[in-house]
Amino acid sequence: MIDAKIFLEGLESLENDRGVSREVVLNALKEAMEKAFRKQLGNADDALVRCDIDDKASTIKLFQLKNVVEEVEDDFLEISLEDAKKENKDAKVGDQYEIPYSIDFLTKGSVQLIASVLRQKIAEAEKSVLYEQYKDFIGELIQGTVEKCDERGAIINVGRLSVFLPRVAMIAGEKFKVGDVVKLYVADVVSTPKGAQVIVSRTDANFLKRLFENEVHEIYEGTVIIKNIAREAGKRSKVAVYSLDSNVPATGACIGPNGSRIQKIVGQLGNGSEKEKIDVINYYENPGLYIMEALKPSNVRGVVLDEANKKAIAVVPNNELSVAIGKQGVNARLAVKLTGWNIDIKELDDALSQGIVYKTQEDLIRDDELKANEELEHIDDSNVTENDVTEVVTPVEEKVEETVEEVKEDVTKDEEVIKTEPTKVEEKVEVKPAKVEEKVEIQNVKTNKTLADLEQELENEKKRQLNANNRQRKWKKNDNSKKEEEKEKDVSLIPDGVKPEHMDIYTPEELKAFEEEENEEEEEDEDIDYDEFDSYYDE
Repeated sequence: MIDAKIFLEGLESLENDRGVSREVVLNALKEAMEKAFRKQLGNADDALVRCDIDDKASTIKLFQLKNVVEEVEDDFLEISLEDAKKENKDAKVGDQYEIPYSIDFLTKGSVQLIASVLRQKIAEAEKSVLYEQYKDFIGELIQGTVEKCDERGAIINVGRLSVFLPRVAMIAGEKFKVGDVVKLYVADVVSTPKGAQVIVSRTDANFLKRLFENEVHEIYEGTVIIKNIAREAGKRSKVAVYSLDSNVPATGACIGPNGSRIQKIVGQLGNGSEKEKIDVINYYENPGLYIMEALKPSNVRGVVLDEANKKAIAVVPNNELSVAIGKQGVNARLAVKLTGWNIDIKELDDALSQGIVYKTQEDLIRDDELKANEELEHIDDSNVTENDVTEVVTPVEEKVEETVEEVKEDVTKDEEVIKTEPTKVEEKVEVKPAKVEEKVEIQNVKTNKTLADLEQELENEKKRQLNANNRQRKWKKNDNSKKEEEKEKDVSLIPDGVKPEHMDIYTPEELKAFEEEENEEEEEDEDIDYDEFDSYYDE
């Protein structure tokens, strides 16, 4: 007899051990029991069954289902309406009639089938859970305990999953014992028919990169950047770094005080007799300088670059060829892998005998400075702003203004300054930068005197010239006439629509009275016979 309560408690234990959710396990159990129940009823394909599992009440119920019809054609799948109403008075055609079964109805064979199906469903669920869990760890480090180790590799438990570390993914010379705690780099996670497969490695270059990030906080914070890593696990590695802060040396931060940081990293790279060596070098944008750094510890004298084919010739001192190549050529191989250039290493004497002209470090640095200056000049020339244009145009505008001022001065010199005793007339001339044209308006001078008056004045003038005694009076009269003509001339030069900027001393009535008085005096003078006076003086 199956105890449902004990059975459900076993599912809870399964959930805790395998990490599969309770809901997934219950759905798997329901599907397994329906399959076993349908098979036991004798018609595994067509039988209508249902399994109800109450998790809270810890009960499992089985039901066979039949369709309610008027006339029964298949009594295994159908039941008449009359028979259905015996159990349920509300039954009607189209309903499903439920026939309950006890869980004890299941035989031993059905229970074994349930266990087999349940195991399969749980395994599939576990694969899915593991894949979802570990796919987020791709590219990261995980830690596990060694469960088994042999010549093929090691099985390492990383929690709810055991992963296999093959021998090719282990650092050369290292050996593990059961119970050892090791760090692994998750290279990939794939879903296979056998479950989620986590591919781990200790020889990957990114394994070394993650160790640097854990030990060097400047790299973790982003102040120091790892540009590239070339690695032959167990032998030698080269790490190219650069700093975003001029106050933080990139290589110094990675090595640490007295080499403390780099020693911690090396200590995690296997437990073999020979420790893996790590060269931390500076990264340069200039390929020549980068190649010279990559071949360290050799002291490279200079390089020749073929940028089109990415080939380079490195010239080293005569006694350092073996140092540049390294043990079994590892130093040269790592330099090629790190820089991406095909490097040919030559001794100094061989290079000179072949007529190779190389560039030293100083030459490369000088070329970089010249290139940087040219780029700066190009940027300065191309990025001309409106302010720059304004600064260029301003002298031209100032020159135009100076020309206009000269035109104003010339016009002022040519104009006559008109002044009168009672008033001053100021004429404002507006000068524009365009062509200056002076317009002179000709106006007719109006007078109240007739032609006869003018002829009479001429006769009087002749008489005054003959009369020496009356010369002073004549001069006064002529002076007043001249002033009046200048006054009339002054008024005629005032443009139309422009009012003189002065205040009149005499009113028009007073001026008219002065004119009448003057005319009376002239008439009196005309009545005098100056010839009599002349004859008097002649006697």
